[in-house]
Amino acid sequence: MSSSTTTPAQSPIADAAPLSLCAREPVVPADRLVAEMVPPPRFDSVRFETYIPDPDQPSQTEAVRVLSGFAAGLGGAHASGSGKRRWFAKKPAASTGPRGVYLDGGYGVGKTHLLASLWHATPAAPEQKAFGTFVELTNLVGALGFQQTVRTLGEHRLLCIDEFELDDPGDTVLVSTLLGKLVDAGVALAATSNTLPGKLGEGRFASADFLREIQGLSAHFRPLRIDGEDYRHRGLPEAPAPFSDEQVTKAAYATPGASLDDFPHLLDHLARVHPSRYGALTDDLEAVCLTDVQPVPDQSTALRLVVLADRLYDREVPVLASGLPFDRLFSEEMLNGGYRKKYFRAISRLTALARDAKGIVGE
Repeated sequence: MSSSTTTPAQSPIADAAPLSLCAREPVVPADRLVAEMVPPPRFDSVRFETYIPDPDQPSQTEAVRVLSGFAAGLGGAHASGSGKRRWFAKKPAASTGPRGVYLDGGYGVGKTHLLASLWHATPAAPEQKAFGTFVELTNLVGALGFQQTVRTLGEHRLLCIDEFELDDPGDTVLVSTLLGKLVDAGVALAATSNTLPGKLGEGRFASADFLREIQGLSAHFRPLRIDGEDYRHRGLPEAPAPFSDEQVTKAAYATPGASLDDFPHLLDHLARVHPSRYGALTDDLEAVCLTDVQPVPDQSTALRLVVLADRLYDREVPVLASGLPFDRLFSEEMLNGGYRKKYFRAISRLTALARDAKGIVGE
């Protein structure tokens, strides 16, 4: 039985036992997938003004300038007309400039901050703008069907896609075809992406890979290279050491809205929940407490954990853990393989959430 069901003898017990992620099997209707295509809670309040460029990286300041101008240029009527149904009308006249921007840079340089700032700065109602990860977009196509997704998003002024998954050839073709339809409907595009497997050397960027993979859409995108170090580690202390099982369990019982799960059991549970539901899995959580953190056993499990880490980070849910530190989750083989960038992003984000969790541990 998971440790989440055991009450420590020396703990101050809250009125109710902690929640358990392993006990949750959320069902997410298609309309929720559409309604939730907005910047995640962590990025509710970000703006271009709150992005702090690294003074040693002029490309960061330039990116803010270009994106601010791009947002301003999206004001006024929809590129193809008034926003009414246009499916039998002529295609809109070609734009005088690119209708898309691609933010090209390593993990932790603030690409998502900038992408969310673009969404907020674009002068259109929230229902005319969409923001989601590549995975969320493919899940939307699966839920609505291709044609309905085109009709739904084709009425938007802007679509922002975070973490375009260049390592999934099938889905890349699907989404590239979708984006072509949306460009024809006058939708402006903005994207960030992961790097292709085998091309993940430190300091390498994905612009050429991204533009090649989206094939005929390349002319619609202006690449913006953003250099820099992972801001989550810039000037911050090292990741905190893991706590003991007793400390984690005690904190879970003392923190209303916290979950408590045995890490290996949670990994098993993630295999039974579709990654599109991981956001719903974390609904209403104030903290995630994990005991017995161990190395992730295989790549499929590791990739599921990456998605969960992204959803927890988006929602600013602190993660308190015992066992191994998060920088030892993935094997050397994984960290040197084709998904290296994803694993380092997960380590970076879990480390940040572990820092946030230090405050829930009592003396």
